[in-house]
Amino acid sequence: MSDEARQHRFVPAKGAADLLLIRHGETEAARRGESFPLVDGHGDPALRPEGEAQARAVAERLGGEPITAIYVTSLRRTHQTAAPLAEKLGLTLMTEPDLREVFLGDWDGGAYRFHAAEGHPAFEKARAGEEWGEIPGAETTAALHGRVRDALLRIARAHPDERIAVVVHGGVIGAAMAVATGARPFAFNGAANGSISRLVIRGDEFIARGFNDCAHLE
Repeated sequence: MSDEARQHRFVPAKGAADLLLIRHGETEAARRGESFPLVDGHGDPALRPEGEAQARAVAERLGGEPITAIYVTSLRRTHQTAAPLAEKLGLTLMTEPDLREVFLGDWDGGAYRFHAAEGHPAFEKARAGEEWGEIPGAETTAALHGRVRDALLRIARAHPDERIAVVVHGGVIGAAMAVATGARPFAFNGAANGSISRLVIRGDEFIARGFNDCAHLE
């Protein structure tokens, strides 16, 4: 029996999946009166040069990690962000459509950015009540959280005892962290472009281990 007892160091439990949630890089600016291309109703802007640089920084940060799979969504900004890391690790991207960004209804395609910046009453009501469904035609917060939770559970069950990169969206990271912690629905909204958050999932248990890590971007 040892005469010393050191402090506990977290290690994922046997069978757990260690998920690194990466927010995509910064995208093209919205232009008033124009819409981004749409994919299944969702705005689909490409990365701008700053976003491409953030994607390369993510690859440099995570290129030495024992990542065994990389997931992206159906929107191209996640594919473009994941590409440098996939090339460095020699992995093929896998798509999980249910991790796409929150559906913004009538405001998808770029209008949301203008309405948010200008304090549109529906935006202010959505923010105050932490309910996406206050935006005309948007999905509800409950619907977003449900599909994000289910998608992350599917990934975790497919990759026990593995570390996985999941390149997603700001609203999705906010939902995932709220699900994991039981926090207010919008408490974790606003993760930075190119940031890394971390969830460990075993069975139905979510453990939040990190949020909005931007050390590689500074």
